[in-house]
Amino acid sequence: MKLKVIVFISLIIGVITASCQSEAELDFKRYYTGGALIYKEKCQNCHGANGEGLSNLIPPLTDTAYLKKNKSKLGCFVKYGIKETIVTVNGRAYEGAMPANIDMPSIDIAKVLTFMGNSFGNKMGTITGEDVDAGLSACK
Repeated sequence: MKLKVIVFISLIIGVITASCQSEAELDFKRYYTGGALIYKEKCQNCHGANGEGLSNLIPPLTDTAYLKKNKSKLGCFVKYGIKETIVTVNGRAYEGAMPANIDMPSIDIAKVLTFMGNSFGNKMGTITGEDVDAGLSACK
């Protein structure tokens, strides 16, 4: 009987706590969770499960300064890829190509960037579809 009461009270507290989250917090969680799935499917093979990159070939996603400095360009990198451009991350230069994801909608790019920008030691907050659209219009 005590266990049922404890479980019931825990559920009530959980529901109250969940309902107290702001819309921004809920959006962040939706973007982050969806982005984790997209990252695993499309990015993890090269950038690694922990964003560590691949030796001297693929840059890591752990350089917060690089990500913040290039925040508006990140959507372009995901959508159109990178072709033989030298990218310097964590003081190391990487040269090579990254495949394009030309069919990926802005909302999915925003989700994967929100995941990447808030994982691997990064703290960039939510990157919205509108943020991605603004960046994409500047990189064409």
